[in-house]
Amino acid sequence: MGCKKGIKHKQYTAEEKLNLVRMNTEQHLSSKEIFRITGISDKNIRRWIKEYSEKGIDGLKTKKKGNPFTALHISKSMSKEERLELENLKLKIENERLKKGYLVKGGGVRKEYVSISGVSTKSSGN
Repeated sequence: MGCKKGIKHKQYTAEEKLNLVRMNTEQHLSSKEIFRITGISDKNIRRWIKEYSEKGIDGLKTKKKGNPFTALHISKSMSKEERLELENLKLKIENERLKKGYLVKGGGVRKEYVSISGVSTKSSGN
C-alpha cells in the first residue's frame, strides 16, 4: 500500500500516544484491537509501546526531522552566529566531496554528483 508522496500524515502528540500505550498496558488490548477502535496503524502502536517501554514518555515525543541547511534560506530568526555555523558546516561538506573527487550539480530532485573525471551519477534522494 504505502503512503502517497506529498500527503501530510497526522502527527500525534506524546499524550495521544501515551493514551494508546495505556490501552495496551492497562486495559490489555492488543495493537490490532486498538487499531480497530481508533483506526491508527497497529505498526505505529507497536512502535510507540516499544519506545515507551525503553525510554518512557521521552520515547513518545516527536523527533525533529529535516535538513538543517534549509534554515539558511528560510529562517529569519537565526542569529548571525547560527547562520555562520551552518554555512561553515556546508562548506566543510563541500570540501570533503571535492577531496573525494565529486562536484554537485543542480539541486533538489535534479541533484547530480559528478566526478571530476566527468562521470555523472544521479542522486538517490540525498
